[in-house]
Amino acid sequence: MAIALFLDFDGTLVEIAPRPDAIKVPAGLCRSLQLLSARLDGRLAIVSGRSLDDLCGHLDLSGMARAGSHGDMRVAADGSVIGEEPEPLAQFVLRDLAEFAERHGLLLEHKSHGAALHYRDRPQMERAVSRFSSLLAEQYELAIKAGKCVVELVPRGDGKAGAVAAFMSGEPFYGAHPIFIGDDVTDEDGFRAAREFGGFGIAVGERVSDTAQFHLPDISHVHSWLELDL
Repeated sequence: MAIALFLDFDGTLVEIAPRPDAIKVPAGLCRSLQLLSARLDGRLAIVSGRSLDDLCGHLDLSGMARAGSHGDMRVAADGSVIGEEPEPLAQFVLRDLAEFAERHGLLLEHKSHGAALHYRDRPQMERAVSRFSSLLAEQYELAIKAGKCVVELVPRGDGKAGAVAAFMSGEPFYGAHPIFIGDDVTDEDGFRAAREFGGFGIAVGERVSDTAQFHLPDISHVHSWLELDL
């Protein structure tokens, strides 16, 4: 049976850090993923909430399929873009987010196709951040991607489910059984898509998943399950 792997990044392959730029990528992770991709004849894709520019700044993904911006920006292993690139957020949306972040002492992360409000240092702001983000999303017809102590606004798209479908529709993924591994709420779409294509999802960490069929307790178990040599 041919297997295709779709792997989230933060919280799945690397530990989540207090700030997005403070992550520590294990030595040997890149080489191990390249070897794993080769064993799967190229049927491996990294599917991350980060922009691809940001993601590739931490991990050399040349020669591997990848999708950033929660799956909406998709690139094949040969570097060709799959589908249309999503639009960046309008300046007036970024202005509103910046004003809210400054007023409440939150971290605003700018991305190529979105912006995220981080409240890890101020967990009591969860409800206020959610309410404010929902109002902006409704006003400007945007999508919300909620994660662990973070809420991101992005253009509306089909997300990680769309990334799985896009890759599975062409070579070398076509006809394989997909496995999607992720740790956060935004990975639920990927789990569902994997099931629709005859595969399954694996949830990582303490969060209970409504969609994944299997579970791994932490990142070290992900590395072991994938047989990565780190």
